[in-house]
Amino acid sequence: MVGDKARGEMNAFQRNESKETLFTFISAGDDPPKGDFPVQKKSPKLCGSNYPLSIAFIVVNEFCERFSYYGMRAVLTLYFLSFFHWDENLSTAVYHAFSALCYFTPVVGAIMADSWLGKYRTIIYLSIVYVVGHLIKSVGAIPSLGNQVVHVILSMVGLFLIALGTGGIKPCVSAFGGDQFEEEHTSERSKFFSIFYLSINAGSLISTFVTPVLRGDVKCFGEDCYALAFGVPAALMVLALVVFIAGSGLYRKTPPQGNILLEVCKCIGFAIKNRLKNRSSQIPKRDHWLDWASEKYSKQLIGEIKMVTRVLFLFIPLPMFWALFDQQVQYITWNIFLFQGIYVLQPDQMQFLNPLLILVFIPIFDLGLYPLINMCKFNFTPIRKMATGMILAGMAFGLAAIVEVKINETDMPQLVPEESLIRVLNLAKNPVQVTIQDKDLFQQPVEAFQNPAEYSKLILNGEQQSLLFTLQYQGLSLPFNYTMKEKSVYSLIVFEAEENLSSHLITDLEAKPENGLAAVRFINGLNQDVNLTIDSRWFIAVQRNYSASEYSLLERDKYNNGKCITEMGEFPLELGLLDFGASYTIVITNVSGGAVKTWKSEDIKANNVHMAWQLPQYLLISAGEVMFSITGLAFSYSQSPASMKSVLQAGWLLTVAVGNTFVLVVAQTAPMAQWAEFVLFTVLLFAVCIIFSIMGYFYVSVDPEDLEEKEEKRETPSRGNMISLVTQKTKL
Repeated sequence: MVGDKARGEMNAFQRNESKETLFTFISAGDDPPKGDFPVQKKSPKLCGSNYPLSIAFIVVNEFCERFSYYGMRAVLTLYFLSFFHWDENLSTAVYHAFSALCYFTPVVGAIMADSWLGKYRTIIYLSIVYVVGHLIKSVGAIPSLGNQVVHVILSMVGLFLIALGTGGIKPCVSAFGGDQFEEEHTSERSKFFSIFYLSINAGSLISTFVTPVLRGDVKCFGEDCYALAFGVPAALMVLALVVFIAGSGLYRKTPPQGNILLEVCKCIGFAIKNRLKNRSSQIPKRDHWLDWASEKYSKQLIGEIKMVTRVLFLFIPLPMFWALFDQQVQYITWNIFLFQGIYVLQPDQMQFLNPLLILVFIPIFDLGLYPLINMCKFNFTPIRKMATGMILAGMAFGLAAIVEVKINETDMPQLVPEESLIRVLNLAKNPVQVTIQDKDLFQQPVEAFQNPAEYSKLILNGEQQSLLFTLQYQGLSLPFNYTMKEKSVYSLIVFEAEENLSSHLITDLEAKPENGLAAVRFINGLNQDVNLTIDSRWFIAVQRNYSASEYSLLERDKYNNGKCITEMGEFPLELGLLDFGASYTIVITNVSGGAVKTWKSEDIKANNVHMAWQLPQYLLISAGEVMFSITGLAFSYSQSPASMKSVLQAGWLLTVAVGNTFVLVVAQTAPMAQWAEFVLFTVLLFAVCIIFSIMGYFYVSVDPEDLEEKEEKRETPSRGNMISLVTQKTKL
C-alpha cells in the first residue's frame, strides 16, 4: 500500500509542475501521515460471526430489486397482448429485446462504478433511474391517460430506463457485497454469493406469484389492473433504494480508480502496436504479448490486465449454458396433476419450480454436498463446479427433448403443400357412406353421432381443388361439390334438414391451441337461433340449421354453469371438462326436459403428460444453475483486481446477454421442431463443456492481493532501509 500510495503521489507531482513540492523524510519504522493514507474501516459483524452487518442491507436490497424486476416482467408479455393488442410475434420480440438490453447495460454500470462514481454512488444514482422507469411504466398502464400512442411511448421509455437501471446496478451490487469482507474471510465471501443468489430467487419466486394475482383478481378502470401490477414493483424498488441508503454508515466503500477502462484499452493498444514494430528475430521475445507495454505502463497494471483477459478468455464458451437456460421455462400445454386431481397446476405456473428448487438446493449444496466432497479429499475447484453444472444442464435438455416427443404424440400432423386433412361428423339419424371422387377414403359407413376417427389425409392436385362428394343414405345417392385448399383441415358435417340429407364443409384448427388453452366451437342443430353464455364471461351467437360458430379459447376447467337462450326460453348448458390443449366441437341437438341436449366431439386430443415427466428436467437444470451461476459469480469476483471488480462482473453478465441473443438468432434463421432444437442445444452444450474443461485445465487461479504484494516487493526490495517520500504541496 505504501508503494502504491507513493507512486500515486509521484504521478500527482509530475502532473502538477506549477506547484512547489516539499519532501518530508520518513524513517523505515515510522508510520506515514494518516491523512494521506485512507484506511478501510471494519464493519460490525452479524451475531459474532465473520459476516459484516452491512451485507444484510445489501441482501435485502437485492431481494426487493429482484421482486421489482421479475414481478414487472411476469405480466409484461400479457400486457403487450391484451393492453396494446399487439400480435404474439411483436410482443415476444419486444419482450426478448428488453431482456437482452437488461444484460448489455451492465457494461455501462461497471464503467461508471470502476472509473467514475464508485460502486456505492453508481448503485444509488441508477436505482433512482430504475424507480423513475417503474413510475413511468405504471402511469403508462392507466387506460384513461391518453390514447394508445401515449401508452406505448410511456411504456417504452419506462422499459428503457428500467433496463438501464437494473442492468447498470447488476455488476455493482454483487461486487459491492464482496467488497464488505476482509481478505482473510474468503470462505465467508464465497458463502455470501450463495446467500446473494438465494435472495434473487426468493424475490423472483414471490413476485411471480403476486403480480399476476394483482393483475387478474384486482379490477381498476373496468379491466385488469396493470397499473397496480406495475405499481407494486415500483414500490418495492423504492423500498430497495431506502434500505440500501439506510446501511450507508456501515459500508466499506472502495473509491474509483480513475478511468481504468480507458487505461486498459490504451495499454492493450500500446502493447499490440509495440509488438508489431518489433517483429525482428534479433529482438528478444517476451513471456506474454502484454509485456510489450512495459516501456510505458507499470507492471502492476499489466499484471491486472493479464488477469482480466485470461478470465474473459475463459468466459468465451459460457454463453451456451445461458442459451439453454433461456429455453428452460417452456410454456408446454400439458396436464399436471397434484394430490390425485385435487389441484391442477397451470402450464405457465411451471416457471415457479426453478426459483423454488434454487431456494432448496443452495443450502443443501453449501451445507451438505460441498463439505461432503471436501471430506472425500476431492479438489472440487470452481471450474470443475461450473463444468459439472454444464453437464447437468445438458442432461436436463436431453430429457426435455424426450418429453417434447411425448407431448407431440397428440399434435396435429404437419402438412406439406398439396395436402389437407378431412373427417366426417354424421349428425343424421342413420349411417351414411361418404365417397370422394378419385380418392380412396372412408371405406366403412359412418354411424350416427359416431366419435370421429383420426383425420384422413387428402392429396390435392394443386393449391386447391374442387372435389365431388357423394353421400349414400337410405338408398339415396346425393352429390355435393366442395373446394378444398392445401395445408387446411376440414370437417364434413352431414345432417338432416326438412327430411332431406344435407352437408356443410367447415374449417377446423390446424394446430393445438397455445399456452394450454382449450378451443371450443358450437354447431346449432335447432331450427332457431341460440345465444350461449359460458361462465358468465363468454357470449356466443349461433345461427340455426347446423351453422357453426368460431372457435373460442378458454382456460382448462369444468364448464357446467352455462346458459342457452332460445325463442322457447333460457336453459342450462353443461359442457363438462375442457382440457389442456384440446379442441372440441359441441353440437346442440335438441331441447327436452327443460335442458339443452348436446353432443361433444374431441377434434384434437388433450395433452396428457404427467408432471413426473418434467420434474427430472427441472431438478437437473436447477442443480446445474446452482453449480454454474453462483460459482461463476464468485469466481469472476475472486479473479479480478480491485480496480476492475465491476467490469469483470459485467463481463460475466454479458455471457447471459450473448446466450439469449444466440437463441433468438437460431430461432429466427433456422426454425426447427422444438425437440430438434433441444437436441441441437444439448449437443452444443456438451461440446462446449469439453472445450471449457480443457481451457480450465490450463487455467491457474491467481489471487489479486498476491499480485499486488509481489509488485510492491519488486519495487521495494530492502524495506528495512526504505526512505519514503511523501509529497506536501504548498502554494507558490
